[in-house]
Amino acid sequence: MERIQSLDANQLLAHLGGFADLLVDAVRDGASVGFLAPLAESDARTYWESVAAALRGGTRHLLALMNRGTVIGSVQLDLPQMPNARHRAEIAKLLVHTGARRRGVGRSLMEAAEALARTLGRPLLVLDTRRGDAAEQLYRSLGYHVAGVIPRYARSNSGMLDDTVYFYKELAG
Repeated sequence: MERIQSLDANQLLAHLGGFADLLVDAVRDGASVGFLAPLAESDARTYWESVAAALRGGTRHLLALMNRGTVIGSVQLDLPQMPNARHRAEIAKLLVHTGARRRGVGRSLMEAAEALARTLGRPLLVLDTRRGDAAEQLYRSLGYHVAGVIPRYARSNSGMLDDTVYFYKELAG
């Protein structure tokens, strides 16, 4: 596999189909990432185009792992712009293709996001995930702490309202 790389808007758009496929795959598999199945490819493309706009605006970073041009996984680092928030970042949309799960891709993407946050002077990270998801265990194993739980926060593909767990991590220098 290739190394994890930070992509700019043009690089994202050059692989727009692969990123759309990654998101559709994750949603089809039940990932709680803001969308419900079935997710149309056109809607996934529209989402990634909005990510490209945020990349251009400097409010977001995109890290991706690709193998021979195929998008295997990605994670985003959102950067709040308000003066009182410039020390923190939000981890968003950690996605790993179902064919590449349980191989350390998610952990590697998270570690790369943490390294990037350090470089950007953002030592406080926050994120959220559906209670009980495999991602919850990953975040705990990476040293994230539970900040709280919001019951019935997000609708799942089954129509149920699931709890969301909010996490934070203070990065060491």
